[in-house]
Amino acid sequence: MKIVVLDGCTLNPGDLSWSRLEKLGELVVYDRTPDEKIAERLKDADIVFTNKTVLTRETLKSFPKIKYIGVLATGYNVVDIDAAKDLGIKVTNVPTYGTDAVAQFVFALLLELCHHVGEHSEAVHKGAWSRSPDFCFWLHPLVELKDKTMGIIGFGRIGRRTAELAEAFGMKVLAYDLYVNKNLETENIKIVDLDELLRNSDIISLHCPLTSDTRQIINKESIGKMKDGVKIINTARGPLINENDLAEALKFGKVSGAALDVLSIEPAEPDNPLLGLKNCIITPHIAWAPKESRARLLDIAIDNLESFLGGKPVNVVNER
Repeated sequence: MKIVVLDGCTLNPGDLSWSRLEKLGELVVYDRTPDEKIAERLKDADIVFTNKTVLTRETLKSFPKIKYIGVLATGYNVVDIDAAKDLGIKVTNVPTYGTDAVAQFVFALLLELCHHVGEHSEAVHKGAWSRSPDFCFWLHPLVELKDKTMGIIGFGRIGRRTAELAEAFGMKVLAYDLYVNKNLETENIKIVDLDELLRNSDIISLHCPLTSDTRQIINKESIGKMKDGVKIINTARGPLINENDLAEALKFGKVSGAALDVLSIEPAEPDNPLLGLKNCIITPHIAWAPKESRARLLDIAIDNLESFLGGKPVNVVNER
């Protein structure tokens, strides 16, 4: 049995081990696979793992030996799952590996928006404190989170974990999800409709999947309903935001700050309108990437394959 990993570098740049996977078959791991190399590398593959390498219907039809595709992520839009289902290929994902890592990163971004730690440290290293006539200085207004309201769009596992952390900071939480579950409400967490969330949140954090309903859910119209000076955080999917509309809102102060770990096109294109805006933090899609989280992802991905080989597949995203 030949197992091919098409793009293993981001998951395992060398600090994890493929040894468990090697025990299950002949393993070939590629760091990255450009489009023109996909067909060559899928030749004779029985099992395929992909993270961001796209597998289309046309591609899958050309390789009848493939019986299983493991997506090394939670999102699985890189695979034509309908085509895979038609061809009898099981497709699995890893739904829960990064809950704590991503929620933690939300607050790394939020605290940076509130305190500008990096900028203040850089200023000190450049001598600004040494030159200061006072015992302290700050370059931006500093923000205390207690009693602020966080709006969470998408109240799945990561959204709920983010809400727990917000509560620990003394914040109130307004949550919106297509699937309303009032049982998730607490003294500090309320389930509301989207308009109420937009109107009353000081900080808005995105945790919903990318669908036709949520694509560009943050746009000129929805931003217009928000509080003046709102802060927006996105650790979910880049296309949830209309980046031109957000850039305008940041320039004119309607949105006082944004912190984004994802963009609509990745890697970032040089002409992205958000690049260069001083009130916009952008990180290179790393919320998921602590070693602990990546190790968990790899373990679950291999568990998925072992379950499939044992005749009891789990985390299948294209069941008939």
